[in-house]
Amino acid sequence: MKKEEFERLLDVCCGALTHEAKKSGFSTSLQFENRVREVLDDLLKDESEMRVDFDSPPQAFPDIALGEYGVEVKFTLADTWKSIANSIQESQRVQSVKYIYIVFGKMGGKPEVRWGDYEKSVVHVRTSHVPRFEVELPSKGETGRKSLFELMGVSYSDFSKMGINEKMKYVRSYAKKMHPNERLWWMGDEENEHALPLNIRLYTHLDENERNRLRAETYLLCPQILKSGRAKRKYDDAAMFLLSYHGVLCHQARDLFSAGSVANPNNDDNGGLYIERALKLLEPELQKAAVEMDDALFVEYWGESVKPESRIRKWLEKADAIAKGWKPSFSLFGGKYAHG
Repeated sequence: MKKEEFERLLDVCCGALTHEAKKSGFSTSLQFENRVREVLDDLLKDESEMRVDFDSPPQAFPDIALGEYGVEVKFTLADTWKSIANSIQESQRVQSVKYIYIVFGKMGGKPEVRWGDYEKSVVHVRTSHVPRFEVELPSKGETGRKSLFELMGVSYSDFSKMGINEKMKYVRSYAKKMHPNERLWWMGDEENEHALPLNIRLYTHLDENERNRLRAETYLLCPQILKSGRAKRKYDDAAMFLLSYHGVLCHQARDLFSAGSVANPNNDDNGGLYIERALKLLEPELQKAAVEMDDALFVEYWGESVKPESRIRKWLEKADAIAKGWKPSFSLFGGKYAHG
């Protein structure tokens, strides 16, 4: 059977299922998938070499394999043509299938069943415990939308043949392009890969020495903490660093760096700039962290490699450019790094 013929068969299949959806509806994905199988099997009754397998493995991809054609069934009770699809790894792919289509049953709003080309319908990839495709059939009359594979610059056919490591190179590149201002720690990369600790801890439960060490590391990597109090999102990178690299969750990141409790732990007076005082108290930890921290962290957060002995000076240059109303290089470390 030629592609054009199979696609005309899908037209008839979806037309019949749309009529049923409007008349009596479908309540579950399993009910809908079984009905898709029954309708296709009836339409193919004269095709001796294309029979529907009603006992295919539940994890097989696509759901229905018909020689070189495959049908992945999607169903929703909502009024949307969007759905989470299979894993990008496709470990259960039916190898005989060359062309894959989606048959999508939408029960929300105006019930309808439509089909689409699988490759053109994949619009996104999202990660939970495993990267999965997201599919969406275009609205009627919609044109010009690019598929995920067009955005990644690779055909679905070529992508499917790759190993997971090669696939992830494309996924990382796509994700970073879609989220240029966010740190996608969950994606990892081959050059700077790290694992999120399994035991997530609360910052407030750590002992004082560990809290000070982590604060020092975070100050160094994220000098934007020194921005004015009205600056938005200045603590975002700090909170994400502590979570992704140390498994430490902070309820209120601001309190770690500029609150009175860290600037004046003895509560002996109320004067001065809190963040300046907090940094002065951390000078030994800042110097130790600058020497001991992995250079890959500075490449990731500063965008450049810096020798350990030059990190404090470099950090103060960044801090001076960010801080308002005071000069960190003059105030900290006895002014030995003062410049400008």
